Amino acid sequence: MYRLKKYIINNFSTLFLSIFLPLFAIASVIFLVKLATYTAVIELNLLEMGKLYLFVLPEILFYTLPISFFIAATLSIFKLSNDNEIVVLFALGIEPRFLIKTLFKPAFILSIVLFFDFLILFPHATVLSTNFKNYKQSEAKFNLSASEFGNSFGDWLLYLGKKNKDGTFSDIFLFNKEKEEEILISAKKAKLINDSGILRLKLSDGEGYSYSKEKFSQINFKTMRINSTMKTDLKTYRKPLEYWLSKDRAKSKKQMMITDILISILPIISLFLVVTIGVVHVRHQKSRIYLYLFLATVLYYGFTMGLQKLLGFYTIPTVAISWLLITYALYRRNIVNRF
Repeated sequence: MYRLKKYIINNFSTLFLSIFLPLFAIASVIFLVKLATYTAVIELNLLEMGKLYLFVLPEILFYTLPISFFIAATLSIFKLSNDNEIVVLFALGIEPRFLIKTLFKPAFILSIVLFFDFLILFPHATVLSTNFKNYKQSEAKFNLSASEFGNSFGDWLLYLGKKNKDGTFSDIFLFNKEKEEEILISAKKAKLINDSGILRLKLSDGEGYSYSKEKFSQINFKTMRINSTMKTDLKTYRKPLEYWLSKDRAKSKKQMMITDILISILPIISLFLVVTIGVVHVRHQKSRIYLYLFLATVLYYGFTMGLQKLLGFYTIPTVAISWLLITYALYRRNIVNRF
């Protein structure tokens, strides 16, 4: 029995990789194209694009692993049927439930991984991704252009004469108007420094003028630093439970929780259907395996998404129990009673 289990698992593993890798590659390309659209708003280098991709990696894995398992498990059983190996097994007295027991262990492990993915990894990756994009958007507000009016630096209006090859600027003017005082600063050279979210404009060799109705003053300086803190809406959380229970986007999180739980248990509750679709007698039955796989996937995801507004969290037991009962009835009628 051990060798037979190993043989079935090896067949399943080969098919699983051949299905999962293309799906994973396609999903990755779609997400990378989506990430590329961010470059229209924020400036990203190759390393930062890679960082954003790592943030969405848990989501890609979550949506590709269960469907890959369902298709690979069904096709592995169908391959055994197509090679007449299933008929031999049944003739030797091995019951159909042996196939379900063999596939239950990888299905159970995958469901645990999926639960860990969406409950633990997904909140962390989502918060990191959101904070990173907010930070880059805030940083983009300080992209300064030489020889153009309209630059701002905190409360200062800023004009830069030209940009040098070393990244510094020449011929700088800053203007700040308060209620009772106006300040004008000029400098020959300036350098923009980003220090952990605090932007510093380092001015060299300049003059400063301050004037109001009562007085006028002037200073000369060798070096002057003007700070401007980027206003970034950063989200924080200590535990994944805080993320799921917070009131921020509560409706969206509720729908996500229902959908993700049902997707996580898909490998386990679909084992009866896997055997029902996969086991065929090639001489007497026409195989419509790809049609059945497509219909089963559409129906499961359709019920998962369609019943949420009507039943809320009751969608989880309703879909799970109904799916188990229906697939078990099909398994009894088409497999147990026949083989």
